[in-house]
Amino acid sequence: MKKFLIGLVSLIVLVFLGLQIAQKVVSSGDDYYVQVTTDGKRIVSKDDSGNKYVDYKYSLPGYDKKGEEKQLDFSAAKDRPLRKEAFLKVTWNKNKGVTSYEEVQKKKVPEKAAEKLGISSAN
Repeated sequence: MKKFLIGLVSLIVLVFLGLQIAQKVVSSGDDYYVQVTTDGKRIVSKDDSGNKYVDYKYSLPGYDKKGEEKQLDFSAAKDRPLRKEAFLKVTWNKNKGVTSYEEVQKKKVPEKAAEKLGISSAN
């Protein structure tokens, strides 16, 4: 019985660690910086239970720390659009596309990306 419990606990720990590593690999990617310039396209959908939910779809140019551009398509599952003029750090993965985003302060945008976004160094 003791061996069985030790084996079961070990298996659970290994599965948990494997899932954590897989999540890191899938959600890792390159960071791009965008400025929200639109309200996004409002999309109303229904889930499997018939409940309505709202997504806002965005297609914005993003720039990496070298200033290289990539068109980024992503959605925000919120009941309102993202804040206009906000700066976002968007993680893009070649297999999954945009995997995450987070709002950042203007001063956290790398210099070359800031230049492409039209942020002057005086701001």
